[in-house]
Amino acid sequence: MNKQLYQASDSILLIRPATFSFNRETAISNAFQIDIDASEDSLKLRKLHEFDAMVNALELKGVKVIVIEDTVFPPKPDAVFPNNWATFHSDGTVILYPMCAANRRTERRPDIIEFLSKDFEIKKVLDFSKNENEGKYLEGTGSIIFDQVHKIGYACLSPRTNKSLFLEVCKYLNYTPVYFYAHDANGKEIYHTNVMMCIGEKFAAICLESITNMAEREKVKKSLTETGHIIIEISFSQMKNFAGNMLEVRSKSGRNILALSMSAYNALTYEQKTLIEKYCELVPLSIDTIETIGGGSARCMIAEIFLPAKRD
Repeated sequence: MNKQLYQASDSILLIRPATFSFNRETAISNAFQIDIDASEDSLKLRKLHEFDAMVNALELKGVKVIVIEDTVFPPKPDAVFPNNWATFHSDGTVILYPMCAANRRTERRPDIIEFLSKDFEIKKVLDFSKNENEGKYLEGTGSIIFDQVHKIGYACLSPRTNKSLFLEVCKYLNYTPVYFYAHDANGKEIYHTNVMMCIGEKFAAICLESITNMAEREKVKKSLTETGHIIIEISFSQMKNFAGNMLEVRSKSGRNILALSMSAYNALTYEQKTLIEKYCELVPLSIDTIETIGGGSARCMIAEIFLPAKRD
């Protein structure tokens, strides 16, 4: 009998940051980052408060949260976003990804994989990081939105999401690739797929108007509709407030919840929230500092673990 596939993971990994500052290397392609006038110590305290409150909120909802402390050296300004450097799959595969910003590459920590291997079965580690030497990048679930149940990978191609690498990962996982280009309201390429698109078990929140090529837009809509997803269209303004950067996760009791930032929650309309609540509980999280300085939101902070649990 085949193991049941879930879109939402019941175990997630978060990295508690040791340092935090505005990352000028990533800001080149991330229009969501905003530098603010505050000391590094002040930002760190605010970030830690937001991080700990997020962990507490998710644990109170019954989600298994694995928290690993960031290392102080070397300093890693974006360590709080572990979804970009690794994915953990139900067949026991761990995939390591090539990252565009050189100062983010030390986020890939073998000790974290070793730690997870104590409780989860890791059968193979597939390392794509060598592609950084050729200027080819693919940043985990920032670049790829996985439909775990229907085995489809969606990718918004950009300097951080290389088409050939995306196709290679999909081929290895035996996933159908769906790729396209997307731009924000100012015509700038959207740097990561997960800021404009979120796939839940029964719904998909997506900024369709950002996909300016109509054939590509229809291809994405068709794929989502054929897999039974209710499409919830979000606007450019809602996307800017991280309404695309949400993630459905599963509690120990099997209940689905949607992790999203307070800014995303406030940006969604009453009708959109009511529709989503048919399928899962919304859990808004106050992470303003992380969003503003880091340019990523709730989804970026979570690395899902689909690895098989080891039996006692």
